Amino acid sequence: MNNKKAEFSELLGKTIVDIQGLEKDGLEVIFTCSDGKRYKMEHYQDCCESVWIEDVAGNVPDLIGYPITMAEEESNSENPPLAEYTDSYTWTYYKLATIKGYVTIRWYGESNGYYSESVDFEEML
Repeated sequence: MNNKKAEFSELLGKTIVDIQGLEKDGLEVIFTCSDGKRYKMEHYQDCCESVWIEDVAGNVPDLIGYPITMAEEESNSENPPLAEYTDSYTWTYYKLATIKGYVTIRWYGESNGYYSESVDFEEML
């Protein structure tokens, strides 16, 4: 199945009806929306890197069945790394909200500095 690169902000205004894989140490999350569109968050692993969900803050069921009122992404390398001797690392935060509550998905990526530590967000076709 082919996928199309998408922006996380495309979830704004959509109603999520199902979320799969949203858990600590997860590698892939699939959002299914009421309009039939499906979106996938994951990192395409390469050689010397690792990217995973380090934490999910908030009540995930609050995202189901209500329009998304916030869908923001931000990343930084200022927070400390998880391991003392990490060459390169990136924290990426995905923030979602509905009228019911907020959820922040915190991804962590580390590498030798030559590989991507980012999360891919795609529309599943």
